[in-house]
Order: sequence, then structure tokens, then C-alpha cells
Amino acid sequence: MDYKIDYKKTNAPANTMTRDMMKLSADTDNIYETTMIIAKRANQIAEGMKCDLENKLQEFASYNDSLEEVFENREQIEISRYYEKLPKPTLIAAQEYEDHRVYFKNPVKDKGTF
Repeated sequence: MDYKIDYKKTNAPANTMTRDMMKLSADTDNIYETTMIIAKRANQIAEGMKCDLENKLQEFASYNDSLEEVFENREQIEISRYYEKLPKPTLIAAQEYEDHRVYFKNPVKDKGTF
């Protein structure tokens, strides 16, 4: 799965913040459904971030056959630090949900519309 996101352009806060769950769940009328939507999107974002980080780190990997170890170089350390400073996937997902940038549907609720 490919869940590309431009991490630099996200306006998600870097720190945890309190959110009004009643206001946040106005679209679904169910706090638990809203939480699951945000959680599933956060998993997608985390998967994308992990793949992106691994790909960037592999570009700079240098393998030493004699010691059978992977040595980190300065570029790898800087890339890792960059990803550590990014907002967490749950914060990005919650911000996307608040900004109405997450598409979701509940097949059980939509069953009666056919």
C-alpha cells in the first residue's frame, strides 16, 4: 500500500493536545467510530512513514562483508533525527480528520441507502 503524504506540509501539532471528542465525532455521531477512523488512518500514515524512512536509509547503507554489520553514517543519522521530530501519525491523522481530508464510509450504515 502506498500512502504518500508530504510530512513538511502537515499542519499537525508536534505535541499531544486535548481535543473535544463530541465536536470531533459530529460527522459519525459515535465517538468510538471516529476513534477507529482516526486510528486506521494513523496506521496507514505510520506504514507510509516507515517505508519512506527505510527507503531513504537504504540509499546511504554501507555493508561491510568482513564484520557482517551495517554501519550508520552521518546522513542516516540526520534522516533519522528528521523523522523523530515529525508529528506522530496519530496527530497527523487527527488533524486530517478535523480538516475533513479523510474519506471514510461505514458499509453497515450505508446498507439502507441502496
